[in-house]
Amino acid sequence: MKIRFRYIAAFALACVTGSAFAHGGRAPAGHTLTWRGDVTTARAFVDDMAAAWRRSGHARVTLEPFNTISALDQLSHGQVDIAGTARGVAPRRAEEKSLQFTPVAWDALVIITNHRNPVRGLTLKQLHDIYFGKIRNWSQLGGPHRPINVYAVASPSDGVEFSLRRLLYGRGNQPVAAPRLYINVKSLEKAVELDPDGLGVSTLSGVHGNRKLKMLAISGVRPSTAHVANGSYPLYTPLYLVTRNDEHNPSAQAFIDFTASATGKRILRKHHLLPYADGTALAQGDDERMANIADAVGRVIHNGPTAAPRATYTSRTAIAPTSPLTRAARDRMLDKQAREAENRKAAKRSNAANAAATRKASDKQG
Repeated sequence: MKIRFRYIAAFALACVTGSAFAHGGRAPAGHTLTWRGDVTTARAFVDDMAAAWRRSGHARVTLEPFNTISALDQLSHGQVDIAGTARGVAPRRAEEKSLQFTPVAWDALVIITNHRNPVRGLTLKQLHDIYFGKIRNWSQLGGPHRPINVYAVASPSDGVEFSLRRLLYGRGNQPVAAPRLYINVKSLEKAVELDPDGLGVSTLSGVHGNRKLKMLAISGVRPSTAHVANGSYPLYTPLYLVTRNDEHNPSAQAFIDFTASATGKRILRKHHLLPYADGTALAQGDDERMANIADAVGRVIHNGPTAAPRATYTSRTAIAPTSPLTRAARDRMLDKQAREAENRKAAKRSNAANAAATRKASDKQG
């Protein structure tokens, strides 16, 4: 299936210069912040947050909504001030090691289909098997005898796609059976609006109120802010603002702080988001949630002596990258890696010594 690329033009939002939010000082005249990120975070809260930032008299913000990878790569190269994404750090991407992911809000990952589709909900196991290619027809889900047309964003590192696959399969880069690929979640939604047999993933903040789409219940629970807050809806993810670790940018930090203000929280709730600080229990219970999902889909979690430190760190980084528990998990992972490296070196020295001794004994016998 041919990939459809529908580029979203970047646009500038003019703001006036005023006192800095965090410290009460004056922002430099004409100073601007440039934000680039995925469509999910742009429409979830960044658009309105930038407008409120402007009304508060802060520095101008230029908004460039596109997709996750382009945003994070440009940030890592110093081309933008802030990035936005619906996933945490991907530990294997070198470009993201210098970045600081700050969780701002909780959003529900929602499975969408066309509003004319009679199917109302899925189990976690059914959802797992659809993306795995084991369930291919709506009749297997109580619907009509028609193929399930699975849509996805082309990049597996896209925020929404990555977060869903991490939950279902334990890793965000899991390949899935989705032949219909799009440049971002907005173009995916437009395609599902036109296809009675379509299915894809979006977010509650993105599609709430869209009458052309139906959000499917998961294991009997409909997606809502309340069901995210109490943990009964299993597919939720933080939305992040991202900055560079090696660069002090007071204006960028002030904008991030603004999202946690009373004004910022009102904007988040307006878009059916749960402010991150209001959902600390979700972060603390993420290991249990991951275990419950794995059990529901029949996936074995490999938490042996070697796998456990990396698995724990990867999970905590994806959900709460700045927490002390995440830093502690990282230290344990690095300590484990150092011990394993030293053990490999010792084994190599031992093998070399044994080989030398064998050759010496052979020479004597000769």
